[in-house]
Amino acid sequence: MCGRLNVVNDPLCQLVTEQLGFKFHTPSNTDLRPTQQVATVTTTANHNGLHQLNTLWGIQPNWANRIIINAQAETVATKPTFKMAFKQHRCVVPCSGWYEWQQQEGQSRKTKYLFAEANQQPLYMAAIYFPHREEQAHLVTLTTAPTEQCALYHHRMPLLIRPSEVGFWLNSDADALTPLLEAPQDIPLVITS
Repeated sequence: MCGRLNVVNDPLCQLVTEQLGFKFHTPSNTDLRPTQQVATVTTTANHNGLHQLNTLWGIQPNWANRIIINAQAETVATKPTFKMAFKQHRCVVPCSGWYEWQQQEGQSRKTKYLFAEANQQPLYMAAIYFPHREEQAHLVTLTTAPTEQCALYHHRMPLLIRPSEVGFWLNSDADALTPLLEAPQDIPLVITS
């Protein structure tokens, strides 16, 4: 589920800068994969502003056989691996879109679909990060049950945060975030193969 992102820095960086009110910059990567660097937005230590935090996508706890790149929004507040990061280290991932693959009947290869904002606006994916003293922070994106449109392609989708609610997502107590843990129905998406 959502193992590839599409990041096109022009106009993404300009739009994020305008919408969130601070200078955001990321290189283009139209096939951003787990273990690669992801530019995120989070709050400053005293919660009086936003700043960019570059992270690596995925964590590998001692008990895990493979890298974990997603957490379910429905259980992120209670799962031992994620609950502290959800409480203290939330962020959003500005991107141009994400990819899903679907097996078409009668075809041997899967078809790749790009999910993007219909008006070419940034998408803000909900995420949590795990800071490290000696190395770069690591990131896990959140997923949720899909909208009717996205359900035709996959049983999960990224948890999207409306631009107007980014500050609330980043600054509120975790207990207040329940209304944001479902896919917003009013973010228009276009899906192309």
